Amino acid sequence: MAVHLHLATEERGASDRTRPETLIRVILADDHTAVRRNLRLLLEGEGGVQVIAEATDLSSVTRYVQAHLPHVLVLDLRMPNGSSIETIRRLRSNAPGTEIVVLTMEESPAFAQQAIDAGAIGFVLKDRADEELLTAVRRAADAEEYISPRVVVGLEALRKQVTGDGLSVRETEVLRLIALGHTSAEIAAKLHLSRRTVETHRARLHRKLGLGSRAQLVGYALGRHLIG
Repeated sequence: MAVHLHLATEERGASDRTRPETLIRVILADDHTAVRRNLRLLLEGEGGVQVIAEATDLSSVTRYVQAHLPHVLVLDLRMPNGSSIETIRRLRSNAPGTEIVVLTMEESPAFAQQAIDAGAIGFVLKDRADEELLTAVRRAADAEEYISPRVVVGLEALRKQVTGDGLSVRETEVLRLIALGHTSAEIAAKLHLSRRTVETHRARLHRKLGLGSRAQLVGYALGRHLIG
């Protein structure tokens, strides 16, 4: 399934207004009972979403996702018994049909980039959950990225600082692998993405850099010292 990147604005898009009749099956992962209860009420309150399980630590997150294969996992980044980032990375490999929306108090753009690089498709600040989480879950079910607006500006600045050319960290990695001679299928396997998503990244690289051929991409990667 292709991922259509969408840095969030305050307005809700068409994917928030219309959904097929199929319920979006969600697993909630947070170690605070009151938080999970409020999130369940929030998500199920408008219809179209069904919370099928609640996880209290990362071990149960992995177990429940593999058992239930939900459309979306809503995951607190501060969970007991391990690294949430590593759990995201493993789940993207083992349960590629489940999209992951991170819910956190951490507003750092570097933290957001780390979660996105691991495979999260959504990044929502906890103090904005009432306004944003349902939108993020609906977009995730349609394979669309959602990032809390307060994080977007800092994240874009970070990406430009890291790459110097407006490429995202993920786009830079795709560029490096293209330059190393990997096919789209091989890149998809290495980064735990679909082949269509890699092709989307390829097209975006050509457009952003104004380069028309793979040979030009290789030359650009050499100039950026992305390969030897």
